[in-house]
Amino acid sequence: MNQLGLYCSRCSARLPFRYQDMKCTCGGTLLVDYDLEHLSRTFKKEALQNRYPSMWRYKELLPVSNPDCIITLGEGWTPLLRMQKWEQKLPIRQLWIKREEQNPTGSFKSRGFSVAVSLLKESGATKAAVPSNGNAAGALAAYASRAGLTSTVFIPLDCPPLIVEECPLYGAETYLVDGLIHDAAAIIEAGKQEQGWVNVGTLKEPGRVEGKKTMGLELAEQLGWTFPDVIIYPTGGGSGIIGMWKAYHELKALGWIDGPMPRFVCVQEAGCQPIVDGLSPPAVREQTGTGEANPTGMRVPHPPDLPLILSIVKQSGGTALALSKEQIAEATRSLGAQGISSSPEGSATWAGMLALCDSGWLRPTDSVVLFNTSHAMKYAKLGTTPSLPTIKSYADYKSLSR
Repeated sequence: MNQLGLYCSRCSARLPFRYQDMKCTCGGTLLVDYDLEHLSRTFKKEALQNRYPSMWRYKELLPVSNPDCIITLGEGWTPLLRMQKWEQKLPIRQLWIKREEQNPTGSFKSRGFSVAVSLLKESGATKAAVPSNGNAAGALAAYASRAGLTSTVFIPLDCPPLIVEECPLYGAETYLVDGLIHDAAAIIEAGKQEQGWVNVGTLKEPGRVEGKKTMGLELAEQLGWTFPDVIIYPTGGGSGIIGMWKAYHELKALGWIDGPMPRFVCVQEAGCQPIVDGLSPPAVREQTGTGEANPTGMRVPHPPDLPLILSIVKQSGGTALALSKEQIAEATRSLGAQGISSSPEGSATWAGMLALCDSGWLRPTDSVVLFNTSHAMKYAKLGTTPSLPTIKSYADYKSLSR
């Protein structure tokens, strides 16, 4: 059984494990704490060789104590595709794309919700809700149905309709919100006590970061227990960056891997770029709103723990950049021409990589990994609106759900 606790990412306080409320009294985010000293003696990487190729191969580094509560649809162990022709064209040593669109719900969100819903099952919860720009809602809907739980999802009105429409297909109670993702989150917070919802939004519970962490574990294993020099990742709420950074510290503590940590690059779309702005001197910050940005997973104006994301980027020697709609659209076409179905978020990593090559930030000795987090067809009808209930507040929800 896992020996679990929690630790604060800001003040380093240690606390007993719990399933909800991931804020420390100091305001920092609480993350899952494992007995890594014990695991270093009992869990060896050689044990992975004969395990099933899913993210649950790393079960000792995941926080579900009761194996009967694991809810899986076969997520993880996605392909790592080398782009050798482009290595010859670009001033970098190696280029890889991690193909997260091949997860069961068509995006990397499958990983986080496999763990989050497993913890809901283990804790005895019966109802969950999530605010989402789309893919998280679909993932919660699928995994909750697999677990026999009730899910309710709140999605901004302008989000990709094909993603929105898959939520009721998976059995979720689905509402469109006249607002942004933080407005959807406010509805859940207003109603969670009365409705009995567990809020499984970003950093609201321990499972989603731990599930995303497996991207880092998997990448290290696929690269022969080495780190890439650079990871370029589309960043909205930031749980993936936090999870992978955490994974690599854990691998070092286990003695499975050595060497310098990767430099983390967060890519965003111009018009909603809090991480880019947060890394810029105050005098040159854009401070743009959200009106210019497309409704994708990168459109998160207020990440739940922006200081933590910024500290990871800075500690790793990384950077952040905002790409234009035109750069992202061109990258989608470029990847499609190479047989890769790439979401706007995944395409932003390609556009970011090209920009960093042009600027000289990427070095000729660098090995670079891009994360394609979802597939293009989920966004095919962006700009149309499904016929689902539209609300602005929890009061609207109550009036419709009577």
